[in-house]
Amino acid sequence: MFGAFPDYQEACPEDFPLETFTVSYRMCDSLTHRDFLGALLSKGVVRETLGDILVEPGRAVLFSRAEVAEFLLQQTDKIGRVGVTLSRGAQEPLPVPHTFAPFSGVVASARLDCIVALAAGVSREKAAGLVSAGVVMLNHEVVTSVSTQVTEEAKLSIRGKGRYILDRIGPVTKKGRLSIAGRKYI
Repeated sequence: MFGAFPDYQEACPEDFPLETFTVSYRMCDSLTHRDFLGALLSKGVVRETLGDILVEPGRAVLFSRAEVAEFLLQQTDKIGRVGVTLSRGAQEPLPVPHTFAPFSGVVASARLDCIVALAAGVSREKAAGLVSAGVVMLNHEVVTSVSTQVTEEAKLSIRGKGRYILDRIGPVTKKGRLSIAGRKYI
């Protein structure tokens, strides 16, 4: 949900029926965003009723629409095979929403198929197949041309492989190839 209001108008809580939950579990159990989302969707909850899920060791904070709040409280006692406790509200500070893993390498050019191959760790031929199949998004738009030029600060999403931000394209190496550096959302 998103609301934009002029300075003179207050947001009315009835217009934004959101609930916040804290999920507690043992620190030794490693759960991911994917675990939470899969478990909740398998209970029949529609994705549109769930908001962000912020995960850290031993705790997660999730947001949902108010109409599914009671259902979530009553039906959620396990995420995967891990026992969890769900309670209303969230304590500050909230878990960090995104963490990144750096990646870098050298490519022949700044073409989309080269960048996808490096980021996803696949061959350039498979990367071209992914682009042609329409599973690659560049700056939030599906791109099917393998020769599309990629620029710095581009956001890349490859369905089934991950999301990436390109921080640096260049400099050119002695052999005429491009040095690439970026981050992968984890």
